[in-house]
Amino acid sequence: MERLKSGCILWFEGLKEACCLHRVVILCLRSNSLLLRTGQCFLLNGFIFLGSIFLLNSVVIPALWLILPDQCSHLVSHQLCDLPSTFKFYSFLRLALIHLFYVLWFYPLYVFSIVLSTIWYNDIAKYGYAAMGRSKFTVDKVSSQNNAPTTQDAYQAKKPSGLGGVMIGIGEQVYSVLLLSVFFLEVYATGFIPYIGKVLNFLLLSWMYAYYCFEYKWNFNEVALDRRLDYFESYWPFFAGFGSPCVLAIFFFSPLVGYGIMAILFPLFVLTATGSEAEQEISFEKYKWRAAGVERLPIFYVANNVSMWILSLLPLEKRDRMQDMKAQ
Repeated sequence: MERLKSGCILWFEGLKEACCLHRVVILCLRSNSLLLRTGQCFLLNGFIFLGSIFLLNSVVIPALWLILPDQCSHLVSHQLCDLPSTFKFYSFLRLALIHLFYVLWFYPLYVFSIVLSTIWYNDIAKYGYAAMGRSKFTVDKVSSQNNAPTTQDAYQAKKPSGLGGVMIGIGEQVYSVLLLSVFFLEVYATGFIPYIGKVLNFLLLSWMYAYYCFEYKWNFNEVALDRRLDYFESYWPFFAGFGSPCVLAIFFFSPLVGYGIMAILFPLFVLTATGSEAEQEISFEKYKWRAAGVERLPIFYVANNVSMWILSLLPLEKRDRMQDMKAQ
């Protein structure tokens, strides 16, 4: 019961942090660039993308059913009812026009939205981080309360400068992309497990979106990949709670509608994570949570092993270089 209580407290702490959307308003008021990028994201994904889906379902498809009906009573000329192939042709034509709408509009818009939104998300996080600095938020609260060098300072001291440091950074980014790609496939696969698949899918999606939200902040703080994963797996109830509202908003919609909603909400949760100091507050109570039974959960165990197996398939020289970068 004590473990369950501690886990629930951390989960609700993460949920509370995700719902602090007033930070988005505060940060947007402090940065015109942030307000512009956020508005562009809403315009593209909300007005254009979701508006196109609404237009298709509310106007285009009903109009096609009106022009190409499937009942004789709806035909202008009842002589067409005598032709057995009329309704088959109408059905084929309706389906072809709808698919043509998807091919010529939705799919290109979907790809365009993904590419452009990915660029905008990074800008939103960057402008939000800058606005947070101007608002006297501290990005290294741990070091301000302890005169001894922090682990991050030690990492910066150990990390070589110049080309070596750049190569290590590139290696970390490549491994991070590979790790998260495998984890995404793992999340997708859990949806097909009978009975408990939906629950596992919801939980893993919550962790995945929470990690994506905090990853921007950790990148700006230059937090090493191994520290990110260790911290994330150590306080897994907090991040499960943080990612729950993200997933809940899209879980019961079709994939296209769910993507449009998430594309609107994701920058808001990124800004909420950027302005959050709760994960630093929790880290001060590390031993308290460990004593209560909140142990590290190896969330990325499967993804890490699969990623290392993929790296083992590379040529020996490249593989050793990648593993050395990961070890750094």
